[in-house]
Amino acid sequence: MTVIKAQNVVKDYGVNGLAVHALRGVNLEFRGGEFAAIAGPSGSGKSTFLHLAGCLDTLTGGSMSIGGQDVAGLSKKQLALLRRHSIGFIFQAYNLIPVLSTEENVAFPLTLLGVERREAAERVRTVLAQVGLGGMEKRRPKEMSGGQQQRVAIARALVKRPALILADEPTANLDSAIGREILELMLSLNKSEGTTFIFSTHDPMVMDFARRIVRLRDGQIESDEVK
Repeated sequence: MTVIKAQNVVKDYGVNGLAVHALRGVNLEFRGGEFAAIAGPSGSGKSTFLHLAGCLDTLTGGSMSIGGQDVAGLSKKQLALLRRHSIGFIFQAYNLIPVLSTEENVAFPLTLLGVERREAAERVRTVLAQVGLGGMEKRRPKEMSGGQQQRVAIARALVKRPALILADEPTANLDSAIGREILELMLSLNKSEGTTFIFSTHDPMVMDFARRIVRLRDGQIESDEVK
């Protein structure tokens, strides 16, 4: 099954009156179950591609489909529903809600989906055990290390059982040992759950773990390697 299909994708930004060509005719396809990295230097377009794939931004040109659905013709409400149901996000800055506990942060997407409380509680317990946070349900983000907060972010992305998880520089704020633990965890979940993981990164360790590496430079594909 094709999870993402990008055809001649173009994305331009206006910065201080100047046009910035972030993506210049990118053609890419990702299938279900991939564990892939989009790599490249700063400004290569990797985060831009992830934001487009996550329906967080709109195309300037070309087309993109997520799970077979063309996103260009969708309204803001339809895009929000697609994100809510089908896509999990892991952000570089974690984006946890400071006043909520671990279990409340993880349960938040299920609240938006209207999942019944008992089922939601069971899914939260299960996913927290998967990411090694059993016993930390009541802790707030400020009471946790960076690695633990990243695990909460992973649990939050997984709990709604999306077909696709997008991770933007997931190891950027972690030391190498914790970063490796997080990548091993995500690879294990990829294998056991069949969830598609796509990372944007310039971290060599992430590229070592990835089973496919797409390299971007100046908004274009430089190489596409399957290991």
